[in-house]
Amino acid sequence: ASGESLPAQQGDLTITGHSFEARLYAEDVPAGFLPATGTLEHLKFPDWARSDSGVRQGDAISPHYDPMISKVIVHGSTRAIALKKLEAALEATEVGGTLTNVSFLSALARHEGFVAGDVDTGLIGRDIDQLVAQSGATLQVKAQAALVATGLMQAMDDVTGFTLWQPMNREVQLRSGEDDLNAVIQSFGVDKHHVTIDGMVVEALRILGQWTFDGDKAKAWALHGDNVTMFGSGGASFEIVDPLDRDTGAGGDGNLIEAPMPGAVRAVLVKAGDTVTEGQKLAVLEAMKMEHGLLAARDGVVSTVLVSEGDQVEAGMALIQLEEEAE
Repeated sequence: ASGESLPAQQGDLTITGHSFEARLYAEDVPAGFLPATGTLEHLKFPDWARSDSGVRQGDAISPHYDPMISKVIVHGSTRAIALKKLEAALEATEVGGTLTNVSFLSALARHEGFVAGDVDTGLIGRDIDQLVAQSGATLQVKAQAALVATGLMQAMDDVTGFTLWQPMNREVQLRSGEDDLNAVIQSFGVDKHHVTIDGMVVEALRILGQWTFDGDKAKAWALHGDNVTMFGSGGASFEIVDPLDRDTGAGGDGNLIEAPMPGAVRAVLVKAGDTVTEGQKLAVLEAMKMEHGLLAARDGVVSTVLVSEGDQVEAGMALIQLEEEAE
């Protein structure tokens, strides 16, 4: 642009091997790739892969900027080798404090069509259910999260979990997204536990300081306040639920339209007294350079509009309320 000569000509450029770049975002994939917020309480990338990032551990992911955390980049002599390196790099990427798409990226790297190079712009849309299902936490990962939540993985003294006559039982409740998880832990001392989830039992053993769950090596994890983050391709984030402080309205009854994330209200499309139908757009929320339509969960009549255009709202804030359904 300044008239200077280029350091290399086109004929000097060569391509060697194959490379992949995975864009790591703070987003809720099962909810439709909605941007997520939070504080990066834990952040670690493999030192043998390239990570182009503009954030550090402790930084906040706010609704005012693009939610990209990093670009994870690998290179290999062939496409197959590079793809295996990408899968390993994503497995070793650890982000705690916000939802991310790392598990989804791992599932995509293992996708049969993607591995074979049979790729087009419709691949994710066609197989989104499969990709999201593959990226979910395994039973063993859930069991490990339960042990972390109760402090049993961290315990080293010989009396933790000790009882006379019979093994000690304790229960812990976790929440991942909208899914609640109840785990019953039966302790046989400090190094052996049976974790029962949905009627299935996982055996947790610590031998020479190393934990296994049904023989699988324990995943890396982080605990910050009431949140447990499990890392790796089968990882997930769990909230530790206080059984005495459960939200009796969990799951919602369709009466309230709430903000799925922090953002600015760009449009309110209804007023009190309006009749609406299921799926009708009621308001538009802008967050992280994207607009999201908020839809009616059922047919009904608008009772109250709680926000105005231009309002800044937080995740979970009630925006529009429908009248109670007739019995």
